[in-house]
Amino acid sequence: MAVQSTLRNPQHPLRLALSQLVHRFRGQSRGKQLAATVLLAFAIISSAYGGKTWLKRRSEDKAQGRRLLRRNSGLRGKDGSRTVFVPYRNSTAKVVIHPTKPTSFDAHRRLFLNPPRAARLAEGQPASQVPPPNTKPGLNIAFLHQFLSLLSIMIPRWNSKESGLLLSQGVFLLLRTYLSLVVTRLDGEIVRDLVAGNGRGFLWGIVKWCGIGGFASYTNAAIKFLQSKVAIAFRTRLTRYIHDLYLHDNLNYYKILNLDGGIGQGIDQFICNDLTLFTNSAASLYSSIGKPLVDLCVFNYQLFRSLGPLALTGLLANYIVTATALRRLSPPFGKLTAVEGRREGDFRLLHSRLIANAEEVAFYGGADIEKVFLDAGFKDLTSWVEGIYRLKIRYNMIEDFVIKYSWSAFGYLITSLPVFLPDWSAPANTPDPAIPSDALLSEGCLNPQHIRMQSFITNKRLMLSLADAGGRMMYSLKDLSELAGYTSRVYSLISTLHRVHAGAYSPPRHTHPEPFSLADVHGTVQKGYDGIRLENCPLVAPAALYHLPGAPLTEPLTFTLPAGAHTLISGPNGSGKSSIARVVAGLWPTYRGLVSRPRNMGADGIMVLPQRPYLSIGTLRDQVIYPHSEIDMRESGRSDRDLKSVLEAVRLGYLPDREGGWDTCKEWKDVLSGGEKQRMAFARLLYHEPRFAVIDEGTSAVSSDVEGLLYETCQARGITVVVVSTRVSLKRYCEWNLALGLEEEDEEEREREYDSEEDEEEQLPGWSFERIGTEEERVGVEREVQALREKLANVEGWRRRKEEIENELGRVWVAGEDEELQAPA
Repeated sequence: MAVQSTLRNPQHPLRLALSQLVHRFRGQSRGKQLAATVLLAFAIISSAYGGKTWLKRRSEDKAQGRRLLRRNSGLRGKDGSRTVFVPYRNSTAKVVIHPTKPTSFDAHRRLFLNPPRAARLAEGQPASQVPPPNTKPGLNIAFLHQFLSLLSIMIPRWNSKESGLLLSQGVFLLLRTYLSLVVTRLDGEIVRDLVAGNGRGFLWGIVKWCGIGGFASYTNAAIKFLQSKVAIAFRTRLTRYIHDLYLHDNLNYYKILNLDGGIGQGIDQFICNDLTLFTNSAASLYSSIGKPLVDLCVFNYQLFRSLGPLALTGLLANYIVTATALRRLSPPFGKLTAVEGRREGDFRLLHSRLIANAEEVAFYGGADIEKVFLDAGFKDLTSWVEGIYRLKIRYNMIEDFVIKYSWSAFGYLITSLPVFLPDWSAPANTPDPAIPSDALLSEGCLNPQHIRMQSFITNKRLMLSLADAGGRMMYSLKDLSELAGYTSRVYSLISTLHRVHAGAYSPPRHTHPEPFSLADVHGTVQKGYDGIRLENCPLVAPAALYHLPGAPLTEPLTFTLPAGAHTLISGPNGSGKSSIARVVAGLWPTYRGLVSRPRNMGADGIMVLPQRPYLSIGTLRDQVIYPHSEIDMRESGRSDRDLKSVLEAVRLGYLPDREGGWDTCKEWKDVLSGGEKQRMAFARLLYHEPRFAVIDEGTSAVSSDVEGLLYETCQARGITVVVVSTRVSLKRYCEWNLALGLEEEDEEEREREYDSEEDEEEQLPGWSFERIGTEEERVGVEREVQALREKLANVEGWRRRKEEIENELGRVWVAGEDEELQAPA
């Protein structure tokens, strides 16, 4: 009799779940079925509409991104954020940049300017000297404070992107530790089956080994990928933070180089190189220390269960002795790395100077002397790096011997404890608790030698993994020392930026500040004044370092320029003409007195045209509207037609056609000539239309007819022009003249002061502020002409006196005789 088969075709899980759902649906009332049908239809329609809307918005974003990318522009949000589009594969990617809040700067200021006393390692140091000069980069409390301060910027919140990346990396690190334990145990099983001749178990172990190996390879690749993502995220946070602080409205980018001087001229080295090295080292720190630390705890616990407390005590003693010895023998890698970074910056600065001044060097033919400078800087760098390598060779020899060979020998001693000292270790002849007893009985593997072999292989594998983890911990000491050097460099940069931003300059305790140093600023700046006013304001050239005294250039100035008072600032070279523009613009501090100026820089305010015309990167449109972007231009209601009229007003209307349109991107400093650059500066002036404009030698490369047209156009548009120049011909476009560098007119008084050796204070040059074309000015010019005529009348007498002096110097007298020595025939 045939027996009915009980085998059934397995049903697909999705089909089974759907059938159960339909069965439940049919068992409900008609009202519930109708409501469920309506909800399902609504969900389908909403999903379709939402998908269509998302696709449409995405296509619009891509089109807008391509357009803005071509124009080198972006979008600005109401919260101050900026949306930019960057090239990505064959399309564009949208990046939203949120600015750093001012409250964040205030909260971080205490970390960088007022660190704890234990972290500063110096008593009586002012806040302006952070970190203190005697704080050496190394593994100390100062390094811990500096790293935690930077970590508060890199991970601002617990729910930030960086926290999620670190959490994901931690999960994979724990997973790799677990896989290491599985591989260790599987290694012992494979060797046991191989010795016992269990072919089936041996082959199954190889299959499991390959399967676990594939998963472990994915885990290792994921850890490296997440580490690189963490490094990029850290660098993005720090770079944006530094950019927001560096390119602040407080002009920190100028003051940190020209007023503070705390980090020298190589700030690009800090931002581009040192910051990258720091973030890469900080990202690798998590895996290079966290993973070995977890491995040490897990593997030590497994060895304690397998070998007993004596083995654990020996392992801990080995760690302590090895770490102490390597710590004492380790060179100061942190200090060496910091100095190497500084010398890398100096060498990079030499190349930057040559690139920026290539034309001038070529005119002088200074290639040979520049090569000497570059070779000397490179030799200084290589000699220092070679010294570091020599120290590393000696340290690496000791480190490798201790970690690789002495630890291996010690591992063999530990794994031999169950054999030679069975009473002092855990029982080694008992079966492995992870292997079921029935499996051992069925396979006939209860041979004590087989079990001992399995235990030995497993313990040896654990010891090798433990030695690898301990070795990575010891190697990480050197990495920590290098990280301390990078941390000191980045911390110094941000501390200096905070010092400049807050103006936190104070002298050491129980001392007085140097006169006209940054700690001796007592002037007042008034913004919102409809004009330019200076009252008892000295012109002082700041020193190269913030704690050094500045050099006064002239007597304190007092004058007022209301709207419509076109003024010429004249004087000899070095008299301080350009210094007035720097003081009015806020580049130089107001050490004494009062400076009043309009509130805004640009439209309806004040604008300064420097001696060297600056052309930014970007399109031709960007050159005219600088420092505005295309977003600002569109928001102000301007169009390209308005820009065309501006260029025609300065005789540059041919540029859009010649260069290929407004969206053309070129290296404009190489495309435009010297006169075109200066006229482009006037085009910016006409575009912004400020109430006041300070023009510093702005027409030196422009012809005289175009020069007059530029000044007359500015005045016709209601711009009060303040011209800084040494050319007297520009008086025709001005009403007032501020003359600097005036000396005393009394020649006898001046000669008497020159001959006197008791004068303790140097007399500063004077100044005058007069209306052009007045009777007083005419009398002054006539007086100057009369003085020149009197000097010309004495030319013959000076010539005869010169001949007498030359004849007297040509006569030779013999000592002890009254006769003159005759000239040889």
